[in-house]
Amino acid sequence: MTTETLASLSEGDVLSRIFPRLPAASAQLLGPGDDAAVVAAGDGRFVVTTDMMVHGPDFRLAWSTPHDLGWKAAATNLSDVAAMGAVPTALVVAIAAPPHTPIEMIEGIADGLRDCCAALAPGCGVVGGDLSASATLTLAVTAFGDLQGRAPVLRSGARAGDTIAAAGVLGEAGRGLALLFRQAVTNDGTPDAGLAEAVRAAQPGLIAAQLAPSPPVGLGAVAARAGATGMLDVSDGLAIDAGRLARASGVAVDFDSGQLGDDPDAVLHGGEDHALLATFPAGTALPDGFRALGVIRDGAGQVLVDGQPHDQRGWDPYRGWDGAAG
Repeated sequence: MTTETLASLSEGDVLSRIFPRLPAASAQLLGPGDDAAVVAAGDGRFVVTTDMMVHGPDFRLAWSTPHDLGWKAAATNLSDVAAMGAVPTALVVAIAAPPHTPIEMIEGIADGLRDCCAALAPGCGVVGGDLSASATLTLAVTAFGDLQGRAPVLRSGARAGDTIAAAGVLGEAGRGLALLFRQAVTNDGTPDAGLAEAVRAAQPGLIAAQLAPSPPVGLGAVAARAGATGMLDVSDGLAIDAGRLARASGVAVDFDSGQLGDDPDAVLHGGEDHALLATFPAGTALPDGFRALGVIRDGAGQVLVDGQPHDQRGWDPYRGWDGAAG
């Protein structure tokens, strides 16, 4: 049987194959087919964010299935919308792929986008995008969200005395990635699909946390309604992202080591968790799904653990995992 590739199909053919697989958005007034979509803007404002995934620095085809890629591309953007206290409403997706790419891969990506939206942000859908050719498989997603009449929750709102809390899993994505680099590469360091499948079978939770994360998207709006003063998505590591919140707010984030679990280093410095890190006024009952990690103190952009300065090492796209801030 001959494999259909992107080069054997026209752009119109490819679109006709993936449009039926993509989810419609509840806020969609006009979907794919024209030069642009039309989406309802809720209370008259919308939150917008964008993120890219590039083969090599962001994923390995030997490790990720097409469904994983679509899921993760959606999840990382949905989490950013949630971190503003908004409800995701629509995605715009651009895919650049080598012409020899089998059409089944693009269909699988579309299925991942659909399933992630259905699981993490019901009502959010894909309203448009673009297709192009490239030597490197690249996915770019732009996400929109509805604040539902609330003020956005910013990184700059934390105040001394606030409780710092998290929702979602911390540390497992980084542990999953480390496991793949240890056990799913050949002797010369090349990622290997067969080895990756064995690792996935042995540690499904850790590998899913890295390749197809499930951030607590719905808890962003919950935190906003509960009075969160500051919030952000933990994508590059808890320590480095906490430092960003600390600098934006002009405070110090002081983590209680007793709340960081059995592997504090993985929790503090593992990346791609896509948990939500939020601050709440002292005495506020934390919403279900959030757990206290420490307290906000007077300071100037510091990250502390048990009152002692801690490095803000995490992921930087230009410096890798050894980048430290502050």
